[in-house]
Amino acid sequence: MTANARGLEDAVADCLFCKIVAGDIPSDQVYEDDAVVAFRDIAPQAPVHVLVVPRRHVSSLDGLRDDPDLAGRLLTAAAHVARAEGVHRSGYRVAVNHGRHGAQSVGHVHLHVLGGRQLEGELG
Repeated sequence: MTANARGLEDAVADCLFCKIVAGDIPSDQVYEDDAVVAFRDIAPQAPVHVLVVPRRHVSSLDGLRDDPDLAGRLLTAAAHVARAEGVHRSGYRVAVNHGRHGAQSVGHVHLHVLGGRQLEGELG
């Protein structure tokens, strides 16, 4: 095994969202399919705050540039979550944080689905 492969294996083993996807850490799951899992955020910023993550470890949004199918699956899952949570008519926000300056707090790409109240217009 190469050093790069070992580094990725260690990153996945330590990844909070990989542990949630594997069922090693409990979550309040609201959606799943063969590529994506969605669960409620433990520190919600809105009445509806669900995280949508790929089952496969992808460290950031940049890692999806070569996998447009997975990127589309994540967005489609976000729309399913919004409908299931009853915010598809009133409106909701889908946000992705990338890197330190983008406030990405977990090194596994994830979409935030936020709604259930009037959201503020400022994003930055």
